[in-house]
Amino acid sequence: MYQPNLQHILAKSALPNTMQDYDAALSNAGRFLREIEKAHANPLPGDPLAKSTFSESTSPTSGLTYYDLETGAKFVFPFLTPLRNEIARVSGKGGIQANWRAVTGVNTTGLRIGVSGGNRGGVQAVTTQDYSAAYKGIGIETSIDFEAQYAGMGFDDVKAIGAKVGLEACMLGEELLILGGNTSVPLGTTPTPSLAPSTSGGSLTAAASPYSVICVALSLDGIVNGSVTGGVQGAITRSNADGSSDTFGGGAAGKSANATTSIASGTTGSIAATVAPVAGAMGYAWFWGAAGAEVLGAITTINSLVITANAAGTQTAASLGGSDNSTNALVFDGLLYQAFKPGSNAYVQYLATGTAGTGSTLTGDGAGGVVEIDAALKNRWDNYRLSPDTIWVGSQVANDLSKKILAGNANAAQRFVFDADQGALGGGVMVRTYLNKLSMAGPKVLDIRIHPNLPAGALLMTAKTLPYPLSNVGNVMQVRTRQDYYQIEWPPRARRYETGVYADEVLQHYFPPSMAIIANIAAG
Repeated sequence: MYQPNLQHILAKSALPNTMQDYDAALSNAGRFLREIEKAHANPLPGDPLAKSTFSESTSPTSGLTYYDLETGAKFVFPFLTPLRNEIARVSGKGGIQANWRAVTGVNTTGLRIGVSGGNRGGVQAVTTQDYSAAYKGIGIETSIDFEAQYAGMGFDDVKAIGAKVGLEACMLGEELLILGGNTSVPLGTTPTPSLAPSTSGGSLTAAASPYSVICVALSLDGIVNGSVTGGVQGAITRSNADGSSDTFGGGAAGKSANATTSIASGTTGSIAATVAPVAGAMGYAWFWGAAGAEVLGAITTINSLVITANAAGTQTAASLGGSDNSTNALVFDGLLYQAFKPGSNAYVQYLATGTAGTGSTLTGDGAGGVVEIDAALKNRWDNYRLSPDTIWVGSQVANDLSKKILAGNANAAQRFVFDADQGALGGGVMVRTYLNKLSMAGPKVLDIRIHPNLPAGALLMTAKTLPYPLSNVGNVMQVRTRQDYYQIEWPPRARRYETGVYADEVLQHYFPPSMAIIANIAAG
């Protein structure tokens, strides 16, 4: 502590006696402050001050304290759009849908080609197929109050931020549609579950009235946007920025009929529940409780669970109504549902139900491979003489693949590289590729990649090229746009800036048989 030498200043600074003297003092304020600065450089000895007049504020927004705010807002949300980034985008030529035709087989009746002298050969049969995909509009709106723009001056351009996050939100939604938009594969009514009660394994009690269980199959949209606390969505009516509204399906199939069972005795009961796999389903919502008052208690990515306690959610099965709301007429079919579509000839395999609540896991073959993946690759070779090049997985399947492959006992299937530096060995292994042994060009490496929207319990194989010469297919899959991304700033109708980011497009896949799906995969 020290006190600056202010004596020479105080001697020159008698208090003003008149208004004129006061005005003169104000005019010399700058000189007065400069004298203060000189005094600070020439402090008095000792520590005569018993108490500071100013001290550090305990609040960052009060007192004579600088507010150390870094200029520019930080954007700390995941922006992962791998399919959108990689799939080619081409311009359409108008119309309401993209149309194309394909020759899908030659000499399909297997005519022998030997001919006798002077005679002509037999006439082959050729199969063709017509395809179409309707264009759909996509878009999202953002609004910025005038006051928000004023308040952001000197810190950030709030209008520019609105444009940025609007485009990114549109792209994130587009990524989900490219993977699993569903406009044409209804899941129908979910089958009635089968129940097996037990007096152990949980906290269910014997009661006079039986437990009732209802199951609802979910599309990708339904499982991505559903939760036990928030519920799953049936029919959605969305209020739009212009005052209009749209109604569409939220990804929930028609609910099953209820199944009932009772706990024989005690207070430690449980119920094993299973349902037949639903084609196109990526998960299942389970409701249980008293008949007529079933409440959402679990969402699974396999077709079974063990109920061990009362349902923790709040959504009732009755609130979903009785309709199938698994499709959305406002979107196009994504890769999953172009593969699931009847007649696509894609490879689709649901693993067996197995033990309720446990399910069936991928199976290591003991030689560095996975039985189910090899079966899919063999099927594609045997039927179409092709191989996918990418395996898309969620985090659960990515982890399981690493464990299954590393559990193999074939030394040739594994290669480890160690850093010679002392202490450089690290733990953890991630399998990044998978070797397909069935390919015309010899063994082919498939990339294993995590997709942010693919749920636990499923994997998708895709191909970027076809091995057919002169196929006239430049892009196996592409986004065809009537109008690519554009932004509209609407005329003001209130004291806010209103903007929308839109596109008009459809996803084309020229050869769905190049895709493969394995679903109903349990963790393990």
